[in-house]
Amino acid sequence: MTMPEAATHEVHDDIVYPSAIPFVLMHLASFGAIWTGVTWQAVVLGVALYWIRIFAIGAGYHRYFSHRAYSASRAFQFVLAVLSQSTTQKSVLWWAAKHRHHHPHSDTEQDVHSPRHRGFVYNHLGWIFSRAHDSFDPVKVEDWMRYPELRWLHKHEKLPGLALAVLCYLIAGWPGLVVGFI
Repeated sequence: MTMPEAATHEVHDDIVYPSAIPFVLMHLASFGAIWTGVTWQAVVLGVALYWIRIFAIGAGYHRYFSHRAYSASRAFQFVLAVLSQSTTQKSVLWWAAKHRHHHPHSDTEQDVHSPRHRGFVYNHLGWIFSRAHDSFDPVKVEDWMRYPELRWLHKHEKLPGLALAVLCYLIAGWPGLVVGFI
């Protein structure tokens, strides 16, 4: 094994592969549309949720919670946090802390998801399943830690996604869950 291969192997040794199983299963579940069928309600739901959740990631996780690029009322802040977490990309506190760490360390060894040092696959999803990134530094998000509702969402980070999945099922049945949510 050459030196770069050995370094890459060491970096990837901490990936918790069992935690990746739900991620893989969710992607495979999209094939469930073969059995559930595709209804117009489910397609509308899927397209609407795609755009709403893309907005929540960009305007919520990234611009608002990581960079504080704009101000919002506390009620809208909570809605944005719930919508962001409905993407099941961990909590707003975790996401903002990791992103705030990323910027001053971009493309250095300390960057949590640099493609330059750890490769494309690790950069895009492997690092999320890494033991080293399970926790976050609350000091990096002290400004958000003062909100009990955001701490509660952090504690129950999967709840918004699960609630949205149930809502999709209630609105459009199995096609709503498979096509609309997944």
